[in-house]
Formats: sequence, C-alpha cells, structure tokens
Amino acid sequence: MKRRLWSKNLVSTAPLSVVGGVGASIFLIVLSIITIFISTFYYQSFSGLRSGVADVFAPILGAMSKPVQDTTVFIRNITGLAELQSENLRLQKENANLRDWYQSAMILKAENQSLYELMNIKLEPQDNYITARILADSGYAFVKSLLVKAGKSDGVEKGQAVVSSNGAIGRIIETGKHTSRILLMTDINSRVPVLVENSTQHAIMAGQNGALPQLVHLPIGSKLQHGDRIITSGHGGLFPYGLPVGRIVLEGKESPEVELFTDFTRLLYVRIIDRPVDQNLRSGSIN
Repeated sequence: MKRRLWSKNLVSTAPLSVVGGVGASIFLIVLSIITIFISTFYYQSFSGLRSGVADVFAPILGAMSKPVQDTTVFIRNITGLAELQSENLRLQKENANLRDWYQSAMILKAENQSLYELMNIKLEPQDNYITARILADSGYAFVKSLLVKAGKSDGVEKGQAVVSSNGAIGRIIETGKHTSRILLMTDINSRVPVLVENSTQHAIMAGQNGALPQLVHLPIGSKLQHGDRIITSGHGGLFPYGLPVGRIVLEGKESPEVELFTDFTRLLYVRIIDRPVDQNLRSGSIN
C-alpha cells in the first residue's frame, strides 16, 4: 500500500516540476528579450535602475577587486624597482665610460697643446728635429735628467741639443735603441755657453742641481741687469745659436743666476735637434 502511494505521488508531482521549470525558463527568456529591446531603443528608461544597482553593488565589487588591484600594484612596483636597478646599473656604466673618455680627451688635449707649443721654437732651416715624449725623470736629488721615448732607431745621437716649447733644456747623454736620456741644464754636470741677448757679453751657464743655474766665467767689467734675456751662443757646436734659455736674476743674489723659461715639471714632449755634430765632440768631449 505504501509502495503504491509513493509511486502515485512521484508520477503526479514530476510533470508539474518539469512544466514549471520550462515555463520559468521561457518566462525569463521572454523577459530578457523585452529588456534588451527596451534598453536598445529606449536607453534612458533603465538609467535610474542601472545607477541604483551600481550603487548597491559598488562596495561589494570594490571589496572583491581590491586584492586584485593590490596584487597588480605590488607586481608593478617590483617590476618598476627591477627596471630602476637595471637602469641605474646602465647609467653607472655609461658614467664610468664617460669619465674614461673625458680623461682620455684631457690627456689628448694636453698633448696636443704641448705639441702645438713646440712650434714656437724656430730652428735653422738646415736643422731637423725629432719629437719625443717624456717617459720619466731620474727621481734622484743629485741627478737632473729626463728619459724620453726616442732612440737610435729614431735618429737620436749622443750630444744632440734638446728644446721645449719655451727654449733649450739640455742635451742627450745616453741613447738606447728606443729611449734616450737628457741631461738638463740644471744638473751640476751641465755647462752651456750662453750670451746676454743684444750684447757681446758671453758666459758659461753652470747647473747647480737647483732651480737656478749660475752664470760663471763672465768677462771682466760685464754689466748685467736683472731680467736680461739669456740665449745660447752657439759656441762649442752643441747648441745652435739663439735658443732662448731664461732671464738673469740679480736681486738678493751674490752672483748672477738664470731663471729658466722652461718648467720641467710640466713637460710632456720635447724636440731633439737633429743637426751635424762635430765628430770630436761626439766621440770624446761629451760625457
């Protein structure tokens, strides 16, 4: 008996639920079509409804979207930080390269200026010259010399005179295949025949291992004035005539000294005068 009632109830209720579900679906479809039609041709009709619905669900949507937004911002910040670090490294490398280029440019500028200034010294037409870069100085207090990058392979020979952009500075005393050593006029072993410019007063300029060489062997009755220019006399055949050397210093001095035109601490390049040298000077008397 119970089994019949259960079957009867199932049969009687099932068609109603199916029919009700289909009817509801049809109703919703028709309502959707009507709503789409009205919203298409009468857009303003649902503006108030849409605004109300948006106002109601805005806090919910905001709360739901906040984690996503925070995650997006976090990822963007991390990505931006990585890009900034990469850009910073690139800029640091570029800055280092620019500093290297700047230093190279400044060195080239100084060398170019030094070479340009060397053209101030006018040599005799028959004389040639060899331009050499200074490698080092002697580093000793009692030896005043310079090492230059030019040697026998470049035509440098012992005894040749050396000039800077401001005047004579010394002579070659040693030659290698690719390097040579210059004995400066300030060295105690240096003796250079000189002449007071625009006069007939000859003298020997002797190095004192200091900044100011001394004038010795002056003619009796020589009249020197402070600031007179000293040039090479050409005697002895080592230095050509007329190379500028320096100015006489008399004030506060017991004997006349010479303030050289050349500042040896600022030299970059020198010119070695390639001219015929007397064989006797070359082989015997040049030490």
